[in-house]
Amino acid sequence: MTILDILDYAGVAVFAATGALAASRKQLDIIGYLFLATVTGVGGGTLRDLVLSAGPVFWVKNPIYLLVCSAVAVVVFFLAPRAQSRYRWLVWLDAVGLSAYCVMGAAKGLAATGSASVAIVTGVLTATFGGILRDLLAHEPSVLLRPEVYVTAALAGAGVFVATLWIGLPMPAASVAGLLTAFAVRGGALVFGWTLPTGKSAPGRHPDDVM
Repeated sequence: MTILDILDYAGVAVFAATGALAASRKQLDIIGYLFLATVTGVGGGTLRDLVLSAGPVFWVKNPIYLLVCSAVAVVVFFLAPRAQSRYRWLVWLDAVGLSAYCVMGAAKGLAATGSASVAIVTGVLTATFGGILRDLLAHEPSVLLRPEVYVTAALAGAGVFVATLWIGLPMPAASVAGLLTAFAVRGGALVFGWTLPTGKSAPGRHPDDVM
């Protein structure tokens, strides 16, 4: 098993855990756990494969990913009620999943197209879409609307992975570099509240002023 295979399974499992934790916060039944865990675990990779027109998406080719999501959901179903600060667990596990999946998505995009820019985009999509779906379905505040950086972390991790491969680092070293970069950026955002500059807008005009 290669490091990319490990990152792939790890990303699915960790994102599935965040989906199950979201189900726990909403006090859903076991089917709710299974559904949110699976959608979150495979959502980003599904979008990636559809964008790349890679034939049947990865979990159709290899249903073991669905078993991983289901196993994680069942474990969280029994353990989550004993855990404190489930939202803290959710955001940090999400950071781990994002870090693994931005590298995996970039590697898949690079292998399919040979384009560095496409690889970075597929890395970002793979790393963020599952979390977006999770928050949407669980009626949680979207990770995209939180003030600290999120997509930027996936962008940095995928960019470092592609750049280090381009300068000649072997795949394992480039993968670790990308993963650590993404986790450092996202972790720093969670701990220190790192944000990007926001846009400034003028006050809205009264409707009568635009008639």
